[in-house]
Amino acid sequence: MTAIRAPATPPMRILSIARYRDATMSRKLALIAQQPGVTVLHIAPRNWQDDLLKRDLSSSQSAQLSQQAVWIHRPADPHRAVYHTLRFVMTTFRPDIIHAEEEPDSIPALQIAVARRLFAPHARLIYHTWQNVSRPMAAPVRWVMRATLSASDAILCANHEGMALLKSAGYNKPTQVIPPIGVDTSVFTPADQRQTAEADRSIILYMGRLVPEKGIDTLIEAFRLLLSQITSPAELWLVGAGPAQAALQAQAYQAGLQSHIQILPPVPPAQVPQYLHMASMLVLPSRSTPVWKEQFGRVLTEAMACRVPVIGSDSGAIPEVIGDAGLIFPEGDAAALASRLRQLIESAELRRDLAERGYRRALDLYTQDRVAEQTLAFYRQRRPMGRCSPTSHSSTDN
Repeated sequence: MTAIRAPATPPMRILSIARYRDATMSRKLALIAQQPGVTVLHIAPRNWQDDLLKRDLSSSQSAQLSQQAVWIHRPADPHRAVYHTLRFVMTTFRPDIIHAEEEPDSIPALQIAVARRLFAPHARLIYHTWQNVSRPMAAPVRWVMRATLSASDAILCANHEGMALLKSAGYNKPTQVIPPIGVDTSVFTPADQRQTAEADRSIILYMGRLVPEKGIDTLIEAFRLLLSQITSPAELWLVGAGPAQAALQAQAYQAGLQSHIQILPPVPPAQVPQYLHMASMLVLPSRSTPVWKEQFGRVLTEAMACRVPVIGSDSGAIPEVIGDAGLIFPEGDAAALASRLRQLIESAELRRDLAERGYRRALDLYTQDRVAEQTLAFYRQRRPMGRCSPTSHSSTDN
């Protein structure tokens, strides 16, 4: 009896346009490119600077995964950024899939839609949205949104509310919730032992932008309340930078907490585990505004991957990300947050339980391997059939 061989998976060329500026963010692409018959070209920002990171990237080329660094004009509003390219290397790379991790209501998304129509009309165009709030839009923004939604073949969402928003707007093409960036478990791993300077000291950690919507003022007030309720030593570390830093320092000083609170400068992503390994817990106290609420909270998944227990507010996607692997408090409620902090400080058993639950949840749902697997499966369901792709490409077509 002659064995029947399963048909080989047709080659697939993926053009990823994403503002990844660190290896811990782009590992997903490397994992996808390792799969048989898959070639990935990443369009990355040559120049990047925000509140937390400044980075200059360069182009690179290999058989399966290449990177083309492109200048990007990035004003304060990332939706109004402009890539300094017309073709996005589409004419020479000839992609089957174009995955643009840009919001559909943004100028970059419109740029990419026009380039796809002119230079790669047979490619499938996929966007990625974080948005989970129905925001008022000016007429030009509504026009951009209509144009990009019409041009797209599918949209991946960072959270379930984002997918519901698309459906309510009448978008009936494929959508799926897949985090755009997973946890790089080659970097974010549990410490062999807690590395605190003093074993009897609790370190409460916040990491991220210092901006009003992150609710850090609520965390400082909760910490003030906590210190009046416990007898053991505790410190609050705020690691980050941003426009709210001066106000937070003033709040800490006025509350007489300056000796208990440290505001530390931001660190590159690969150094984040050093702080997580010293922390007793991580807190994300985000507070919603009329135009924003927490869209994912990647630092939560990084902490969970390091076996650090987490506390989050109920803003946006935080409860969705944490599940039953952490503690939730009503956003803006300092007394409730103080109660959650006290629970963790006073119960080693609860800390161990949540740390282990979070670790398992991170490995099951949020690793770069898992995200790469889901994303590639989504690509394969969307890819155009019957095309013959070239075997090489040039990085000079910009």
